[in-house]
Amino acid sequence: MLMRRAEGGALLDSRQRVNTDAPGLLPSPRDGAEILLVVSDEPETLALLQPALDEAGYTVVVARSGQTALALAASVRPDIVLLDSELPGADAYEVARRLHVDASTAPIPVVFMAAPVAPSVPGEAAVVVAAFAAGGVDCVSKPIRPRELLARIATHLQRTRARRSARNALDAFGHATLVVRERDGRRLWQTALASSLLAEHFGGSPSATPPELMAWVARESLRRRAGAEPHSLTVARGTRRITFALHAMPEHSFDAASGGEWLIVMRGSDDGTIVEAIGVSLGISAREAEVLYWAVQGKSDDEIGEVLGTSALRVTQHLDDIFGKLGVGTRGAAVAAAMQRVRALARG
Repeated sequence: MLMRRAEGGALLDSRQRVNTDAPGLLPSPRDGAEILLVVSDEPETLALLQPALDEAGYTVVVARSGQTALALAASVRPDIVLLDSELPGADAYEVARRLHVDASTAPIPVVFMAAPVAPSVPGEAAVVVAAFAAGGVDCVSKPIRPRELLARIATHLQRTRARRSARNALDAFGHATLVVRERDGRRLWQTALASSLLAEHFGGSPSATPPELMAWVARESLRRRAGAEPHSLTVARGTRRITFALHAMPEHSFDAASGGEWLIVMRGSDDGTIVEAIGVSLGISAREAEVLYWAVQGKSDDEIGEVLGTSALRVTQHLDDIFGKLGVGTRGAAVAAAMQRVRALARG
């Protein structure tokens, strides 16, 4: 096979399927080819891996440092990462942990390539334990045996494809789902729709689950383990709502030793059009229409204030103004007028 040196010293074949740390050298993946990120600075390892991976049809990207590996993983989104446990000047296990905690890269399987840490360590046990603790899905020993590595890669990619297909199918049918770990609130995987809904309603880190949601998960998991009926959670922001339903992961059930992994199904809704119509038809302001809308939903003044980001006293003042405009004297009468209008809108 014809070989030549590219900028940075990595061996490349004539088709340039291997990338280097040099900027601007990202490869163009073959049609349908899966992308492998190889993190190593050992010429021997790269020279051994490159021909085998290229022959197997993969597009290969090489990073010689942990920092570059994290940047490439975020931008290229490889299908799998092959991570050398002996990166000079870097902690490969920290690289794996950072990939694992970032929701955008957490689904990417990380396979460690490891050598014994010391002659006294039998079977490289310490390295293997550290690799899995850092979020790795597999650990292969050096010197690398290409045929064995290719078989392991194929297995992990097959699982990744199945999970990706499931997430895409859920999104296609409008099901926003995510899996969280109860122990630390980490999102283990999520559909694009789930990520979008959580970002819009809560903001914050894409990998950490909002405290409000995790508090509900903790309460609900206790209820489930006690055999109680499930309760959903609805979180409102203005006229927008997300309803959450909790489901046990089939492979873990209620096993606390698993870290309490739970599947959450979310459904978003926005009744802004209805609120606007209520305001116009009843001759009340937009904020008064929002207050009345949530009163129809059975929320108290305190709860309405929390949803709308105002005080309960201000909500009460809005309701008094609504009573005057509608010519009614009670909350119930105002709610009845709004409900009558909502039914008319639904029929019309």
